[in-house]
Amino acid sequence: MTTEPFNPLAMDSLAHSIVTRMMEMDAVPLDNVPRFTGAGLYAIYYRGPFPAYSLLAKVNAEQAAVPIYVGKAVPSGGRKGVDVAESSDTRSLADRIRQHAASVRAVGNLDIADFQARWLVVENIWIPLGESSLIRQHRPVWNAIVDGFGNHDPGKGRINGLRPRWDTLHAGRPWASKYPKRGETPADIEQEIMEYLRSRLA
Repeated sequence: MTTEPFNPLAMDSLAHSIVTRMMEMDAVPLDNVPRFTGAGLYAIYYRGPFPAYSLLAKVNAEQAAVPIYVGKAVPSGGRKGVDVAESSDTRSLADRIRQHAASVRAVGNLDIADFQARWLVVENIWIPLGESSLIRQHRPVWNAIVDGFGNHDPGKGRINGLRPRWDTLHAGRPWASKYPKRGETPADIEQEIMEYLRSRLA
């Protein structure tokens, strides 16, 4: 037992309270996220039949417990630190989650019916702290090893690098074909996912 005095305003304590509060929110189908105002944090959960995610689907079968992806949505201007909109004046969080829903709908080997989401509207200053704490706690597979789920259409003349691993494994977003193919195959990525999830969940 520690004798260190508890400081409720320490960064770890604040991060814990944000994450705990978000996990208390109900998870809803990703295909049925309502329009709402606010910026903040979100988590996406998977419980479908895609073989590489079988361990993840198992732990999420009864309730959304381990996210496949977590992220944040800041108000307009928040990334540049200028002219940041108030959280109550933005729909950035709902819009971001709905953009992810569109990505899932676009691919052929995932079914949006197998996904859930939960979110928490947070005061702007605490959003980065909450996101980093969620990622550190869960190490979600689409954050940790399958990059690209949160990417946008890069637009004409802005192609840089190879096709994201997410789009290599889950083909279907039209703009992803603009990128050169990777040297690894979907099977290579699936194998790495299964090994990663075994190390985290088995």
